[in-house]
Parts: sequence; C-alpha cells; structure tokens
Amino acid sequence: MKSLLNLSLIDPAVMARIDAASGQSGIPLYDLMERAGQAVAASALRYYPDALRFVVLCGGGNNGGDGYVAARSLVQSGATVAVHHLGHVTAMKGDARTAFEGSGVTALPLGDYVPMAGDVVIDAVFGAGLSREVPSELRRVIDAVTQAAVPVLAVDLPSGLCGRRGVPLGASFKAERTVTFMARKPGHLLMPGRELCGTLEVFDIGIPSRILAAHAGSVAENDPLVWRDALPRSEMETHKFRRGHLTVFSGPPHATGASRMTAIAALKAGAGIVTIAAPKQALDVLSVTLTAVMSSGLDDADDLRHWLDDKRHGAFVLGPGFGDVEKARQFVSLLGDKVVVLDADAITAFKDCPETLFDRVISGAGKFVLTPHEGEFARLFPDLAADTSLSKIEKAQTASARSGAVLVYKGADTVIAAPDGRALVNTNAPSSLATAGSGDVLAGIIGALLAQGTPAFEAAAAGVWLHGEAGSRAGAGMTAQDLAHAVRPFA
Repeated sequence: MKSLLNLSLIDPAVMARIDAASGQSGIPLYDLMERAGQAVAASALRYYPDALRFVVLCGGGNNGGDGYVAARSLVQSGATVAVHHLGHVTAMKGDARTAFEGSGVTALPLGDYVPMAGDVVIDAVFGAGLSREVPSELRRVIDAVTQAAVPVLAVDLPSGLCGRRGVPLGASFKAERTVTFMARKPGHLLMPGRELCGTLEVFDIGIPSRILAAHAGSVAENDPLVWRDALPRSEMETHKFRRGHLTVFSGPPHATGASRMTAIAALKAGAGIVTIAAPKQALDVLSVTLTAVMSSGLDDADDLRHWLDDKRHGAFVLGPGFGDVEKARQFVSLLGDKVVVLDADAITAFKDCPETLFDRVISGAGKFVLTPHEGEFARLFPDLAADTSLSKIEKAQTASARSGAVLVYKGADTVIAAPDGRALVNTNAPSSLATAGSGDVLAGIIGALLAQGTPAFEAAAAGVWLHGEAGSRAGAGMTAQDLAHAVRPFA
C-alpha cells in the first residue's frame, strides 16, 4: 500500500547517509548488496526470459558490487552471462570486492564489449553516485548499445544520469527498465531522467523505515496522499458563496478566450461562483459566450478597489490573456491581502522589476501562487534559470523562498514548491497537455481550490494533479477548451 514515505524522493548523497546509518544500526551492508543484486537478477529473469545472453557491465563501486551479485545469481539460474568491468577489478574495495570475489565470473574490459543480437545489458557501472561526466570508454559503449538497440536494465539509475538533477552527465544509457532500492531519487522523476529510466521498480532490501523516515526530507512525488485532507469537504448544508467566489481578470475584447477557459475550469473544479472581471468594452463578447460564468465590468484600479469592498471577493486569477502589464502591476499592488494565482502576463509584467513583485507577495497577508513555465521562470529568476548546477527542484525551492509565493514551475515534470522548503514533482501529466491554453486551465483549477479555502501549497499541488487527470480524460488531440470541460473535482 502506498504511503507518504513511499512518495519521498531521496537525494543520492542522503541515500549514502541512509546506507551508513543502516550499517551503524547493525545491518551488514553486504547483506543489503546481496539483496539488491538478487532483486536485479530476479527482474532480469522475469522481464527478459528469452534473452540469449545477459551482459553485466560493472563499475568499481557498490553499484558494480550489485552487478556482480546479479551476475552470480543469473549464472546459478542457468543463464548465459558475460561481465565487463570499467577499470581494474584489483582496485575494488570493501563489499564490492567481496561481491566480485564471490561471483565466480571472469570480468572482461568494458571497452571489449560488442553488442550482439539477443543481448540484454544490465548496467551496473555507476548508478546514482556519479557527479562527473562519464569517461570516454563508457561513452563509446553507451553509443554502441544505443545504436544496436540492445535493451538495458539499469541498476539504481542508468549510468551517466545525475541522480539529483535528472540530466545526463555527458552521456547516459536509455534503460527499458530501472531497478532501484528503498526509495526513488529526484533523477528518477525529473526530465529527461524519467524517460531515460524507463519502467521503474523500487525494491525493499531491508533498510528499516525509521531510518528512511529520519532522512526523508521534504521532497516527494505529487500524489493525493499529500494534500487530500486539506481539500474542502462536501457538505449538504452549503451555498455558492461558501464554496467560494473566484474572480478571473480578462483582457480586451479580442483576448477573452484565455480568461473564459480559466473560468470554466474553475467552475468544473468546484468553485461556487466564478466571475470574469473584464474591461467594459469586452462585456458584449463575454455575454454571448458565457452561461454559468458571470461577468462584470472592471476597467482600472479604482474599479478594483470598489470590487474589493465586497469581502466575498477573496480569490483571484490574474494573467491569462490580460495583456496590459502596467495595469497588471497596479492590480497586484491591490491584492496583497487576498489569495491570488499569478500566471502569464501577470508574471511577465514584473520581468524588469521582480523585487517589486516579491516585496508585495512577502509583505501581503494573502497567499500568492506563481505558475511560470520555463521562459517565465527565467524572466523572474534569471540567475536560477541559468545555474546548471541546480536541479529543477532546487531552483523551484529557492525561487519560492525568495519570492514568498508558492511556485508551480511548469513542464512535463512540473515542480510545486513552498517557501518553507516543501517540494513535489508531478508525474501524471500526459504529453497532450503541451497545447496552447493548457496553463490557463491550470490557473483556474488552482484558483477554484484557493477560493474554497484550500491552503496555497496544497491547492497548487492538487491543481497540478487534477490538471493531469483532466488531460488523460480529454485524451489525445484535445484542445484547451476540451481540457477545461474535462476538469473534475477530486473524488
């Protein structure tokens, strides 16, 4: 059964500390290696029963030790096995050397491996611990395996893939399957790592849960287990205002489509009332295109001040199709004590003065959610965007802490981060979400949850997940309009 601990993403350096803590608790580390190698062999036999030969590629560290245990187990099962080693086996130490000496196999040089039809490669060269570019000898083997289309089963992580950032270090195997142990690393979920890992299996090799929990930290996969208890509960005795009134700001008459999709998605996500606040000249367009969504004329900051006099107006979405960046800055300055989703034009409006936005977010009593895609993130946080030493998770965490807002750093691997350091990586989004207007729908879902009283971080995380579910429901070839109508509240 899935648990919050199962959702944790553990940095490779932290995983090394977990291994050390296990040894200090009295668990022989070689026993962990033995179980890991056995798990790899079992996966290989289960998923590649017709392999003519298993080729185990080993490095000199503990990942290589796992590979030697797997090789011995495969030989004992009657499989044909070849082992190739990076470097000199005489340099192996500790448990990895014990595994090599107990394997009974002869290791050939890594560079001698020539892929053949019927091979299945078991990649146990580096795993998650690599922090430098792969050596040229391994790069040549990666190229040869890729060219030959030989299936790869990776141990812990495909060699060459950074376990913290999810990016190749010069080159990386593209695995069909990856077997990891106890917990996933960020690199298993961040792109392009998620694609390079293929199907991921997590094996319990016997490290106590108390040790994992003590080191787990605040980064996890986005899942209903994290936020479902924070969502509003359906009650028989309710009314539309209790379910929340969301205001969505619109742009001029020719640009109302984005706000309409935002508003429809918000209604579908459970907001009791959704009003599009638009320039008065856009009301005719809106009146003939809206039914359940209300519309109201709102031209300038004075109109907004009057709108805010009604205390039922507490949640807002600003940005989709808005257009007027100067007016966006004025509106943000008036919304400091509200809950607000800032998207698209409302983010771009502060590209030359991000500190002005951050001052407003941090000083205000409300809760802001920023939803930048890659380009918008770079406009607000150019230094973070350019820093290749940071993972997407680390960039989002730093940006959230700097701005004071909950951050939804969008993409195929959307990261949701809170100023207190919590972060989630989303995995349920289909590729069909990469369509114009998809972000407008997401802003509406998050806005609806905020309007219903959901805390900002949980509203953002739930909104991203519900957005992914709607994308799967709408199917391939969908438009953003289809997506908006496919939104459903969490059941």
